[in-house]
Amino acid sequence: MVSTLLVALRASVVTLVLTGVLYPLAVTGMAQGLFSREANGSLVRDGQGREVGSALIGQGFTRPDYFQPRPSAAGQGFDATASGGSNLGPTSQKLRERAVAEAERLRRENPGAPGPVPAELVAASGSGLDPHVSPEAALWQVPRVARARGVDPARVSALVRSQVEGRTFGVLGEPRVNVLTLNLAMDRQFGGAASPPATPLGAAEPTSPSP
Repeated sequence: MVSTLLVALRASVVTLVLTGVLYPLAVTGMAQGLFSREANGSLVRDGQGREVGSALIGQGFTRPDYFQPRPSAAGQGFDATASGGSNLGPTSQKLRERAVAEAERLRRENPGAPGPVPAELVAASGSGLDPHVSPEAALWQVPRVARARGVDPARVSALVRSQVEGRTFGVLGEPRVNVLTLNLAMDRQFGGAASPPATPLGAAEPTSPSP
């Protein structure tokens, strides 16, 4: 009986050391050595070296001089502790009313935008944390951003195109633009906005380029 207990105890201790200590240390060491940025949250820094967010989590930009992401149903918006969608179905009247209101706001704030409002800008992602929009959705916002910053729209469009990320491994996903890194690139190239910030629309107004 005693010998059986000792064998079981030794097996438990060895398993605990291997799986609870050595394996986590090895994986953490490999992650920090090979993928340090990703392992630490893919943090994004501004021109002053300040951490202003993560490349993996969207932020609720609302000022006219910044590109805006798609809506978020995660908590109060882009809350990483409450990731998720609204769970409203395609026949939901509430979802329809919200989409119509969002589309009207976008048309009102983007009078010079070409064509109809891109569908993705009125529909939240399944996670509520999507940091990307399509190149088309970003280019649709160019007239508003260019006017707010007092720069040539062609220069803003060129910057948007330079920020387009291709398909992962060349085959996965679609071309996309990270809204946070695009807005930081706007600040680096064009500086601050020429017009005052707009009233926040359902989100806290950023104090700097980070919302």
